[in-house]
Amino acid sequence: MRLLTILLCALLALPVRAAELKLAAWNLEWLTTKAAGHPDLPSSRPARSSEDFARLRAYADRLAADVIAIQEVDGPLAAARVFDSTRYDFHFPAETDIQRAGFAWRRGLAVTRNPDVMALDLAPTARRSLRRGADITVRDGDGPPIRLLSLHLDGGCARDSVLQPDSRDCQNLGRQATILRDWIAARRQEGIAFAILGDFNRRMARDDEFLGILTEAAPLTRVTEGLSNPCQSRDSRTRPFIDHILLGGPARDWLVRDSFRVLVYAERDPAILARLSDHCPISVRLDPR
Repeated sequence: MRLLTILLCALLALPVRAAELKLAAWNLEWLTTKAAGHPDLPSSRPARSSEDFARLRAYADRLAADVIAIQEVDGPLAAARVFDSTRYDFHFPAETDIQRAGFAWRRGLAVTRNPDVMALDLAPTARRSLRRGADITVRDGDGPPIRLLSLHLDGGCARDSVLQPDSRDCQNLGRQATILRDWIAARRQEGIAFAILGDFNRRMARDDEFLGILTEAAPLTRVTEGLSNPCQSRDSRTRPFIDHILLGGPARDWLVRDSFRVLVYAERDPAILARLSDHCPISVRLDPR
């Protein structure tokens, strides 16, 4: 009995090893607690019912990610309608926009809230700004830390040049690319694993100019490379991703092979789909062991 007690105490004294970490990104399309007709909401945006929120929560439960970079969410109250607040905690930038980029993460993870990446919001005084980035550092047990950035970049420049922009949107996206390049360079200097997740509003080929600006700072792994997006596909047609997960530093080596997933909605009724989201959750698993 004494030997058994000693063995149990020795096991309890062992450090907690990090397990696989499931990262996800999900644009929840105007997720808010505000009532339909609120002046901050587009008049064309259909109101979500309690059944719609229940559907979204069921998908969040199926996703079962450790950390989710979420976009178009107006704060923790809205996020808690989808993610169980007894299991998840939240972080959002210190801004009042209804379409914020933030995080939900599994309680029990050690999370540090870093300063917002304010520079990404190129129009901070606009009624609908270009949104700050949410920046956190996550550690699971005694595992190594990973720095995560949730973002929602300017739309309207899905394919065109950001080096020789012919529109305000492409000019803005090029400026945001240089801001991200600087953030990546700082993470490389820090020597930390990192990931950028969210809605880039950009279809990226391997030789994409936007991606090229980012990789000036460090090599990156884009987990959507070479893949097509089946979310809300019609007639079995897919489309390029605009939501991406970029891995940098040691996180590139942590990527679990063939772990990328898209959680496609089962509903087929266009009216129901319109009240869920026009984006499906994407996810990968990392193994830092």
